[in-house]
Amino acid sequence: MSSIRRLKELKHDIISRHAHADNLKALTQVLTTLSPFALLWWAALMSVHISYWLTGVAVLLISLFTLRAFVLMHECGHGSLFRTHRLNRAFGFILGVVSGMPQYVWSQHHNFHHANNGNWEKYRGLYTTLSVDEYEAMTPAQQRLYRGKCSIAVAPFAGLIYVIFNPRFTWLKGSIGLVSHIVRGKLAQPNLSIKAHAAGFETRYWKSNREYWHMSWNNIVLLSVWALMCWEFGTALFFTIYLISASLAGGVGIILFTVQHNFEHSYASDGSHWDYDTGAIEGSSFLILPGWLNWFTANIAYHHVHHLSARIPNYCLIKCHNEYRDLFTGVTRVKLSHIHKALKYILWDTRARRIISVAEYESRAYAG
Repeated sequence: MSSIRRLKELKHDIISRHAHADNLKALTQVLTTLSPFALLWWAALMSVHISYWLTGVAVLLISLFTLRAFVLMHECGHGSLFRTHRLNRAFGFILGVVSGMPQYVWSQHHNFHHANNGNWEKYRGLYTTLSVDEYEAMTPAQQRLYRGKCSIAVAPFAGLIYVIFNPRFTWLKGSIGLVSHIVRGKLAQPNLSIKAHAAGFETRYWKSNREYWHMSWNNIVLLSVWALMCWEFGTALFFTIYLISASLAGGVGIILFTVQHNFEHSYASDGSHWDYDTGAIEGSSFLILPGWLNWFTANIAYHHVHHLSARIPNYCLIKCHNEYRDLFTGVTRVKLSHIHKALKYILWDTRARRIISVAEYESRAYAG
């Protein structure tokens, strides 16, 4: 019997045994993230008068705790960190402000990824992985740009755009569009209420009033914190520390997320052949990370278990993996030293239904 078939038979038991949130463990994880995060910010701001080397160390540690805050925020979006929806929502919002990401809106997009993991017709990752045919149709300059975009060197810049720029820009652009829509509507139909005019507004930046207001409050709180920090410590000092730490955290997050689904010959099906559980096992990697990095990433390296069921909390992933390790023999192991190699697998072979590297594509093209 194949491991996938056995997994399907045992999946209900696996989830029922390990999908149990613990509020005390969850609160401990949040406190051991936010408390050091605040202390490190204080240390970074104070140490500039003593040694820039100390400031640099503090900034690196801030980036790691920012990364941990993001992963815990992500788990609140799945409703698996705490037992109740209210606690997940409240702490998810706080962690979203800390990590710079509107949690509720982000979680809706992320849940779409989970629902379609391995179905590359519907979801192709943060870098929008190109198919072989799409890459072949590019000019040499466009191909070089695409390869460069997916490199480690560009990751901090991509992290800055993803975590800091995009959530602010999309909110501002969408809000300006909403106000303009309401004003034009009022001029054309003054008898209709503002709420009625707003209901007719459509944008790709949010899908509901709830998403918009969550996005708005996240930005209002975050921008207020920015203003207070600039007023207290100076704009240049605050944003130097903030932008560097956020860029590093975002860059590392993007790299880890990418290699959890883009690696040598990872499962990349079309819609007609796609299978959810195969996507979890063959389309998600198991990152072999040192213990300290597993802590900072809240065990997200056990990504195959996480994709098997997002209801399993991060503090149960290792136990679940160890208990059912014989079912996970088909999961690709990616060591920390192999991440650079895994990042080269950036093309979707639609015929073989797997991810290949540019080198493999070029070798085939040359042989052909």
